[in-house]
Amino acid sequence: MLKSAEIRRQAGQRLRDLFPQAKGWEESADVPIGGQTADLMVKFRLGEQERVLVLEVCSLGQPRQIRAAVTRLTEVRREMPTAYPLATAVYIGPQSARILKSNNLGYLDLSGNCYLALENVLVEKEGKRNVRPSTRPLRSLFAPRATRVVRGLLAEPGRAWRLEELSRAAEVSLGHAHNVVKRLEELAWVERDDRQRIRLTKPADLLENWGESYTYRDNEILSYLIPERVTRKFMSDLARAAETAGRRYAFTLNAGLSLVAPHMRIPAVHCYLEGDPAPVITALGLQPTTETEATLHLLAPYDPGVFYGALEKGGLKVVCLPQLYVDLLRYERKGAEQAEHLRREAMGY
Repeated sequence: MLKSAEIRRQAGQRLRDLFPQAKGWEESADVPIGGQTADLMVKFRLGEQERVLVLEVCSLGQPRQIRAAVTRLTEVRREMPTAYPLATAVYIGPQSARILKSNNLGYLDLSGNCYLALENVLVEKEGKRNVRPSTRPLRSLFAPRATRVVRGLLAEPGRAWRLEELSRAAEVSLGHAHNVVKRLEELAWVERDDRQRIRLTKPADLLENWGESYTYRDNEILSYLIPERVTRKFMSDLARAAETAGRRYAFTLNAGLSLVAPHMRIPAVHCYLEGDPAPVITALGLQPTTETEATLHLLAPYDPGVFYGALEKGGLKVVCLPQLYVDLLRYERKGAEQAEHLRREAMGY
Protein backbone atom coordinates (compact mmCIF):
# COMPACT_ATOMS: atom_id res chain seq x y z
CA MET A 1 0.00 0.00 0.00
CA LEU A 2 1.34 3.44 -0.90
CA LYS A 3 2.03 5.76 2.02
CA SER A 4 -0.01 8.95 2.32
CA ALA A 5 2.99 11.14 1.50
CA GLU A 6 3.54 9.31 -1.78
CA ILE A 7 -0.16 9.53 -2.70
CA ARG A 8 0.00 13.26 -1.95
CA ARG A 9 3.10 13.70 -4.12
CA GLN A 10 1.64 11.82 -7.06
CA ALA A 11 -1.71 13.60 -6.71
CA GLY A 12 0.10 16.95 -6.98
CA GLN A 13 1.79 15.76 -10.17
CA ARG A 14 -1.53 14.57 -11.61
CA LEU A 15 -3.05 17.98 -10.96
CA ARG A 16 -0.17 19.67 -12.77
CA ASP A 17 -0.79 17.35 -15.71
CA LEU A 18 -4.50 18.25 -15.71
CA PHE A 19 -3.80 22.00 -15.71
CA PRO A 20 -0.75 22.46 -17.96
CA GLN A 21 -1.63 26.14 -18.57
CA ALA A 22 -1.60 26.99 -14.87
CA LYS A 23 0.75 29.73 -13.64
CA GLY A 24 2.18 30.47 -10.20
CA TRP A 25 1.83 26.90 -8.99
CA GLU A 26 2.17 26.46 -5.20
CA GLU A 27 1.82 23.32 -3.09
CA SER A 28 1.66 23.25 0.73
CA ALA A 29 1.35 20.14 2.89
CA ASP A 30 -0.42 19.77 6.26
CA VAL A 31 -2.16 23.15 6.21
CA PRO A 32 -4.41 23.97 9.23
CA ILE A 33 -7.92 25.02 8.16
CA GLY A 34 -10.29 25.58 11.06
CA GLY A 35 -10.35 22.38 13.09
CA GLN A 36 -8.97 20.31 10.20
CA THR A 37 -5.58 19.85 8.61
CA ALA A 38 -5.48 19.76 4.82
CA ASP A 39 -3.14 17.05 3.54
CA LEU A 40 -2.34 19.20 0.51
CA MET A 41 -3.29 22.70 -0.59
CA VAL A 42 -2.64 23.71 -4.18
CA LYS A 43 -2.83 27.27 -5.47
CA PHE A 44 -2.48 28.34 -9.11
CA ARG A 45 -3.80 30.82 -11.65
CA LEU A 46 -5.78 30.07 -14.79
CA GLY A 47 -5.79 33.29 -16.77
CA GLU A 48 -6.41 36.01 -14.22
CA GLN A 49 -8.30 33.83 -11.75
CA GLU A 50 -6.67 32.16 -8.75
CA ARG A 51 -7.76 28.63 -7.86
CA VAL A 52 -7.33 26.91 -4.52
CA LEU A 53 -7.68 23.15 -4.21
CA VAL A 54 -7.69 21.36 -0.86
CA LEU A 55 -6.94 17.63 -0.94
CA GLU A 56 -7.75 14.93 1.60
CA VAL A 57 -5.61 11.81 1.17
CA CYS A 58 -7.44 8.49 1.66
CA SER A 59 -5.20 5.45 1.82
CA LEU A 60 -7.85 3.06 0.43
CA GLY A 61 -10.61 5.15 -1.13
CA GLN A 62 -13.30 2.68 -0.07
CA PRO A 63 -16.81 4.01 0.65
CA ARG A 64 -16.52 3.93 4.44
CA GLN A 65 -13.26 5.91 4.34
CA ILE A 66 -14.67 8.30 1.73
CA ARG A 67 -17.69 9.06 3.93
CA ALA A 68 -15.34 10.09 6.71
CA ALA A 69 -13.44 12.27 4.23
CA VAL A 70 -16.72 13.93 3.17
CA THR A 71 -17.25 15.10 6.76
CA ARG A 72 -13.78 16.64 6.94
CA LEU A 73 -13.92 18.20 3.46
CA THR A 74 -17.36 19.70 4.17
CA GLU A 75 -15.90 21.42 7.22
CA VAL A 76 -12.99 22.70 5.11
CA ARG A 77 -15.50 24.19 2.66
CA ARG A 78 -17.31 25.99 5.49
CA GLU A 79 -14.04 27.42 6.80
CA MET A 80 -12.67 28.31 3.36
CA PRO A 81 -15.55 28.89 0.89
CA THR A 82 -13.25 29.94 -1.96
CA ALA A 83 -11.41 26.60 -1.96
CA TYR A 84 -12.46 23.51 -3.89
CA PRO A 85 -12.20 20.39 -1.68
CA LEU A 86 -11.46 16.98 -3.17
CA ALA A 87 -10.43 13.51 -2.07
CA THR A 88 -7.49 11.61 -3.48
CA ALA A 89 -6.47 7.95 -3.29
CA VAL A 90 -4.79 5.28 -5.35
CA TYR A 91 -8.23 4.27 -6.62
CA ILE A 92 -11.67 5.79 -6.16
CA GLY A 93 -14.31 3.40 -7.47
CA PRO A 94 -17.81 4.18 -8.77
CA GLN A 95 -19.44 3.92 -5.33
CA SER A 96 -16.99 6.29 -3.70
CA ALA A 97 -17.15 8.66 -6.67
CA ARG A 98 -20.92 8.94 -6.38
CA ILE A 99 -20.67 9.69 -2.65
CA LEU A 100 -18.29 12.57 -3.33
CA LYS A 101 -20.19 14.00 -6.30
CA SER A 102 -23.50 13.86 -4.41
CA ASN A 103 -21.88 16.08 -1.77
CA ASN A 104 -20.54 18.49 -4.43
CA LEU A 105 -16.97 17.42 -3.77
CA GLY A 106 -14.29 16.48 -6.26
CA TYR A 107 -11.89 13.56 -6.47
CA LEU A 108 -8.71 12.49 -8.18
CA ASP A 109 -7.01 9.11 -8.04
CA LEU A 110 -3.70 7.69 -9.20
CA SER A 111 -5.44 5.22 -11.52
CA GLY A 112 -6.64 7.92 -13.93
CA ASN A 113 -10.13 8.79 -12.64
CA CYS A 114 -11.04 12.32 -11.63
CA TYR A 115 -13.88 14.82 -11.23
CA LEU A 116 -13.25 18.52 -10.66
CA ALA A 117 -16.14 20.94 -11.12
CA LEU A 118 -14.55 24.35 -10.75
CA GLU A 119 -16.22 27.56 -11.87
CA ASN A 120 -16.23 27.46 -15.71
CA VAL A 121 -14.01 24.36 -15.63
CA LEU A 122 -15.17 20.73 -15.57
CA VAL A 123 -12.64 17.90 -15.71
CA GLU A 124 -14.04 14.36 -15.57
CA LYS A 125 -12.47 11.01 -16.37
CA GLU A 126 -13.95 7.68 -15.30
CA GLY A 127 -13.85 3.97 -15.96
CA LYS A 128 -10.17 3.37 -15.18
CA ARG A 129 -9.41 0.20 -13.20
CA ASN A 130 -7.37 0.11 -10.01
CA VAL A 131 -3.65 0.21 -10.89
CA ARG A 132 -2.75 -1.28 -7.50
CA PRO A 133 -5.53 -3.72 -6.51
CA SER A 134 -5.46 -4.69 -2.87
CA THR A 135 -3.76 -7.90 -1.85
CA ARG A 136 -5.23 -7.72 1.63
CA PRO A 137 -7.39 -10.57 2.95
CA LEU A 138 -10.53 -8.54 2.16
CA ARG A 139 -10.30 -9.86 -1.39
CA SER A 140 -10.92 -13.39 -0.16
CA LEU A 141 -14.43 -12.35 0.91
CA PHE A 142 -15.39 -11.92 -2.72
CA ALA A 143 -13.86 -15.04 -4.21
CA PRO A 144 -16.59 -17.05 -6.01
CA ARG A 145 -17.47 -19.53 -3.25
CA ALA A 146 -17.13 -16.92 -0.51
CA THR A 147 -19.71 -14.71 -2.20
CA ARG A 148 -22.25 -17.46 -1.58
CA VAL A 149 -22.03 -16.63 2.13
CA VAL A 150 -21.99 -12.88 1.43
CA ARG A 151 -25.03 -13.16 -0.83
CA GLY A 152 -26.96 -15.20 1.72
CA LEU A 153 -26.36 -12.65 4.46
CA LEU A 154 -27.28 -9.71 2.24
CA ALA A 155 -30.41 -11.36 0.88
CA GLU A 156 -31.81 -11.65 4.44
CA PRO A 157 -30.07 -8.79 6.29
CA GLY A 158 -32.25 -9.00 9.39
CA ARG A 159 -31.91 -12.75 9.94
CA ALA A 160 -29.93 -14.32 12.79
CA TRP A 161 -28.13 -17.40 11.43
CA ARG A 162 -26.62 -20.43 13.06
CA LEU A 163 -23.36 -21.23 11.28
CA GLU A 164 -24.70 -24.62 10.19
CA GLU A 165 -27.79 -22.98 8.64
CA LEU A 166 -25.69 -20.46 6.76
CA SER A 167 -23.35 -23.19 5.52
CA ARG A 168 -26.25 -25.28 4.18
CA ALA A 169 -28.03 -22.32 2.61
CA ALA A 170 -24.86 -21.11 0.87
CA GLU A 171 -23.90 -24.67 -0.15
CA VAL A 172 -20.36 -24.38 1.23
CA SER A 173 -18.54 -26.45 3.80
CA LEU A 174 -18.87 -25.60 7.46
CA GLY A 175 -15.17 -24.68 7.54
CA HIS A 176 -15.48 -22.33 4.58
CA ALA A 177 -18.50 -20.61 6.09
CA HIS A 178 -16.59 -20.25 9.38
CA ASN A 179 -13.62 -18.60 7.62
CA VAL A 180 -15.83 -16.08 5.82
CA VAL A 181 -17.76 -15.22 8.96
CA LYS A 182 -14.53 -14.88 10.94
CA ARG A 183 -13.26 -12.30 8.43
CA LEU A 184 -16.58 -10.44 8.60
CA GLU A 185 -16.32 -10.37 12.40
CA GLU A 186 -12.82 -8.90 12.15
CA LEU A 187 -14.27 -6.11 10.00
CA ALA A 188 -17.16 -5.64 12.50
CA TRP A 189 -19.67 -6.30 9.72
CA VAL A 190 -21.31 -9.18 11.58
CA GLU A 191 -21.68 -9.96 15.26
CA ARG A 192 -22.82 -12.93 17.32
CA ASP A 193 -25.57 -12.77 19.90
CA ASP A 194 -25.52 -14.57 23.26
CA ARG A 195 -26.69 -17.77 21.50
CA GLN A 196 -23.81 -17.52 18.98
CA ARG A 197 -26.17 -16.72 16.12
CA ILE A 198 -24.65 -14.60 13.38
CA ARG A 199 -26.29 -11.31 12.44
CA LEU A 200 -25.23 -8.82 9.78
CA THR A 201 -24.58 -5.42 11.38
CA LYS A 202 -23.31 -3.37 8.44
CA PRO A 203 -25.04 -4.60 5.27
CA ALA A 204 -24.27 -1.35 3.43
CA ASP A 205 -20.52 -1.71 3.96
CA LEU A 206 -20.58 -5.34 2.84
CA LEU A 207 -22.68 -4.59 -0.24
CA GLU A 208 -20.53 -1.63 -1.27
CA ASN A 209 -17.29 -3.56 -0.92
CA TRP A 210 -18.69 -6.48 -2.90
CA GLY A 211 -19.74 -4.02 -5.59
CA GLU A 212 -16.24 -2.54 -5.70
CA SER A 213 -14.74 -6.01 -6.21
CA TYR A 214 -17.16 -7.40 -8.80
CA THR A 215 -18.40 -6.78 -12.34
CA TYR A 216 -21.04 -8.73 -14.24
CA ARG A 217 -18.31 -9.33 -16.82
CA ASP A 218 -16.80 -11.85 -14.43
CA ASN A 219 -19.36 -14.15 -16.06
CA GLU A 220 -18.86 -15.57 -19.56
CA ILE A 221 -21.29 -13.82 -21.95
CA LEU A 222 -22.79 -15.40 -25.09
CA SER A 223 -24.76 -13.02 -27.31
CA TYR A 224 -27.64 -13.57 -29.75
CA LEU A 225 -29.93 -11.50 -31.94
CA ILE A 226 -33.65 -11.62 -31.25
CA PRO A 227 -35.47 -11.24 -34.60
CA GLU A 228 -38.17 -9.06 -33.04
CA ARG A 229 -38.55 -6.36 -30.39
CA VAL A 230 -37.68 -7.41 -26.86
CA THR A 231 -40.92 -8.17 -25.02
CA ARG A 232 -42.09 -9.85 -21.85
CA LYS A 233 -43.42 -12.64 -24.08
CA PHE A 234 -39.91 -13.35 -25.33
CA MET A 235 -38.67 -13.49 -21.73
CA SER A 236 -41.43 -16.01 -20.97
CA ASP A 237 -40.43 -18.07 -24.02
CA LEU A 238 -36.82 -18.05 -22.85
CA ALA A 239 -37.83 -19.14 -19.35
CA ARG A 240 -39.98 -21.94 -20.74
CA ALA A 241 -37.16 -23.18 -23.00
CA ALA A 242 -34.75 -23.18 -20.06
CA GLU A 243 -37.15 -25.12 -17.84
CA THR A 244 -37.88 -27.63 -20.60
CA ALA A 245 -34.14 -28.20 -20.99
CA GLY A 246 -33.81 -28.67 -17.22
CA ARG A 247 -31.64 -25.55 -16.83
CA ARG A 248 -31.77 -23.08 -13.96
CA TYR A 249 -32.14 -19.47 -15.13
CA ALA A 250 -32.52 -16.02 -13.59
CA PHE A 251 -32.90 -12.65 -15.31
CA THR A 252 -30.59 -9.78 -14.37
CA LEU A 253 -29.56 -6.23 -15.39
CA ASN A 254 -32.37 -4.36 -17.23
CA ALA A 255 -34.43 -7.49 -17.77
CA GLY A 256 -34.23 -8.37 -14.08
CA LEU A 257 -34.90 -4.79 -13.03
CA SER A 258 -37.97 -4.69 -15.31
CA LEU A 259 -39.45 -7.56 -13.30
CA VAL A 260 -38.80 -5.77 -10.00
CA ALA A 261 -39.80 -2.31 -11.34
CA PRO A 262 -42.40 -3.14 -14.03
CA HIS A 263 -42.25 0.19 -15.89
CA MET A 264 -38.59 -0.23 -16.81
CA ARG A 265 -37.80 -0.34 -20.52
CA ILE A 266 -35.96 -3.48 -21.69
CA PRO A 267 -33.40 -2.60 -24.40
CA ALA A 268 -31.76 -6.04 -24.11
CA VAL A 269 -32.20 -9.22 -22.12
CA HIS A 270 -29.46 -10.52 -19.82
CA CYS A 271 -30.12 -13.87 -18.25
CA TYR A 272 -28.03 -16.27 -16.19
CA LEU A 273 -28.35 -19.77 -17.63
CA GLU A 274 -26.96 -22.94 -16.12
CA GLY A 275 -25.14 -25.43 -18.35
CA ASP A 276 -24.91 -25.75 -22.11
CA PRO A 277 -27.17 -23.13 -23.75
CA ALA A 278 -27.51 -25.07 -27.03
CA PRO A 279 -30.94 -26.68 -26.32
CA VAL A 280 -32.38 -23.32 -25.27
CA ILE A 281 -30.99 -21.45 -28.26
CA THR A 282 -32.18 -24.19 -30.65
CA ALA A 283 -35.68 -24.07 -29.17
CA LEU A 284 -35.81 -20.31 -29.68
CA GLY A 285 -34.28 -20.46 -33.17
CA LEU A 286 -31.62 -17.81 -32.46
CA GLN A 287 -28.27 -17.14 -34.10
CA PRO A 288 -25.12 -15.90 -32.33
CA THR A 289 -23.91 -12.38 -33.02
CA THR A 290 -21.55 -9.78 -31.58
CA GLU A 291 -22.21 -8.33 -28.15
CA THR A 292 -22.77 -4.83 -29.55
CA GLU A 293 -25.44 -6.04 -32.03
CA ALA A 294 -27.12 -8.54 -29.71
CA THR A 295 -30.40 -8.17 -27.86
CA LEU A 296 -30.04 -11.37 -25.83
CA HIS A 297 -27.04 -12.09 -23.63
CA LEU A 298 -26.79 -15.39 -21.78
CA LEU A 299 -24.44 -15.30 -18.80
CA ALA A 300 -22.65 -18.50 -17.81
CA PRO A 301 -22.46 -17.99 -14.02
CA TYR A 302 -19.04 -17.34 -12.51
CA ASP A 303 -20.43 -19.39 -9.62
CA PRO A 304 -23.74 -21.27 -9.11
CA GLY A 305 -24.42 -19.00 -6.14
CA VAL A 306 -25.92 -16.41 -8.52
CA PHE A 307 -29.14 -18.47 -8.38
CA TYR A 308 -29.38 -18.21 -4.58
CA GLY A 309 -32.61 -16.66 -3.36
CA ALA A 310 -33.95 -16.06 -6.88
CA LEU A 311 -37.21 -14.11 -6.77
CA GLU A 312 -40.30 -14.96 -8.78
CA LYS A 313 -41.98 -11.99 -10.43
CA GLY A 314 -44.87 -12.46 -12.85
CA GLY A 315 -44.02 -16.15 -13.18
CA LEU A 316 -40.40 -15.39 -14.14
CA LYS A 317 -37.25 -15.77 -12.06
CA VAL A 318 -34.94 -12.85 -11.30
CA VAL A 319 -31.73 -12.90 -9.26
CA CYS A 320 -31.94 -11.82 -5.63
CA LEU A 321 -31.72 -8.08 -5.02
CA PRO A 322 -28.07 -7.98 -3.82
CA GLN A 323 -26.97 -9.86 -6.95
CA LEU A 324 -29.05 -7.56 -9.16
CA TYR A 325 -27.48 -4.53 -7.46
CA VAL A 326 -23.86 -5.60 -8.01
CA ASP A 327 -24.64 -6.67 -11.59
CA LEU A 328 -26.12 -3.26 -12.39
CA LEU A 329 -23.38 -1.28 -10.70
CA ARG A 330 -20.94 -1.38 -13.63
CA TYR A 331 -23.43 -1.83 -16.47
CA GLU A 332 -23.18 1.01 -19.00
CA ARG A 333 -23.53 4.61 -17.90
CA LYS A 334 -26.93 4.37 -16.18
CA GLY A 335 -26.26 1.09 -14.43
CA ALA A 336 -24.91 2.73 -11.29
CA GLU A 337 -27.90 5.08 -11.15
CA GLN A 338 -30.30 2.16 -11.54
CA ALA A 339 -28.42 0.20 -8.88
CA GLU A 340 -28.77 3.05 -6.39
CA HIS A 341 -32.46 3.42 -7.23
CA LEU A 342 -32.97 -0.31 -6.58
CA ARG A 343 -31.09 -0.07 -3.30
CA ARG A 344 -33.01 2.98 -2.13
CA GLU A 345 -36.48 1.76 -3.13
CA ALA A 346 -36.31 -1.99 -2.54
CA MET A 347 -33.36 -3.01 -0.37
CA GLY A 348 -33.49 -0.74 2.66
CA TYR A 349 -29.74 -0.50 3.33
